[in-house]
Amino acid sequence: MTLESPKSRSEFKQRIYFFTLKLIEFIDLLPKDDVSKKINDELFKNGTSVISKFIESSAALTKKDLTNSTIEAIKFANETKLWMALVRDSKRAKSDKVKWFLEELDEISKALAESINK
Repeated sequence: MTLESPKSRSEFKQRIYFFTLKLIEFIDLLPKDDVSKKINDELFKNGTSVISKFIESSAALTKKDLTNSTIEAIKFANETKLWMALVRDSKRAKSDKVKWFLEELDEISKALAESINK
């Protein structure tokens, strides 16, 4: 997916928004013990920051601001992947439930990275 046109950026924003909604639903279903709560907080913070940084990049006034916000969105996506992997590997959620999130985060990261290189 390229993010060159306003239409493609709008579609991508909708995709990230849908991802964020699914993430919130997923977090609500995770265990509530002390360790899970810390992981859930990190998942929420990092996962929701992907869309907030993308929206911030859309309002950038300079190419440098656009690039920096996009890089931050990529970093948050990568951190979210780490927390998702920990959820999966610590058996707090079944692998098949986490798989979609990891794949979606990979695709989001790639699309954001490609937008910087264009």
